[in-house]
Amino acid sequence: MQPPLETERLLIRDWTVDDSDVQAALALYGRPEVTEWLTPAVSSVADLAAMRAVVNAWTEAQPDLVPPTGRWAMERREDGVVVGGLVLRQLPPYDHELELTWQLRPESWGYGYATEAARALLRWAFTFDIDEIFALARPDNTRAIATAERIGMEWAGETTKYYDTTLQVYRLRGSDLTGGANQADVEY
Repeated sequence: MQPPLETERLLIRDWTVDDSDVQAALALYGRPEVTEWLTPAVSSVADLAAMRAVVNAWTEAQPDLVPPTGRWAMERREDGVVVGGLVLRQLPPYDHELELTWQLRPESWGYGYATEAARALLRWAFTFDIDEIFALARPDNTRAIATAERIGMEWAGETTKYYDTTLQVYRLRGSDLTGGANQADVEY
């Protein structure tokens, strides 16, 4: 994404291989209370070396991804702290459906960062030729479900179609964008 997206409080930007980004990613993806909710199911990243390899893979892959897919860091503008990550990716079988995911460091939960960042990313994503974007949540992940609803996504049902687990499916169409930031609130 060039240039990064800016909201009132956040900068949504590409991950880098800088030590500060690798450490920030480990503070996020090294936490079991974060990774236990990820789909597909993954373990927490064990250490800085493993996280460096993951972030390196992300940064190498990013230029080859077809927009609007990608992975981005969610950085707080006031102090430069990376509070989370966002992902737009294709859902299995990887042919046309897009999934939005968000992850926040636990100490950043409850401040509305995921909603703010996701709305900005979705507004940008819908400038491409796509009709809808999905979010998936485990049925007991009340935080993710509440965030999907705050973003403006509508419940579309429950499925076992993705990642071999029962998931709640939320959907947003470009024409459904309501509430929160409008085009004037997001800098491209």
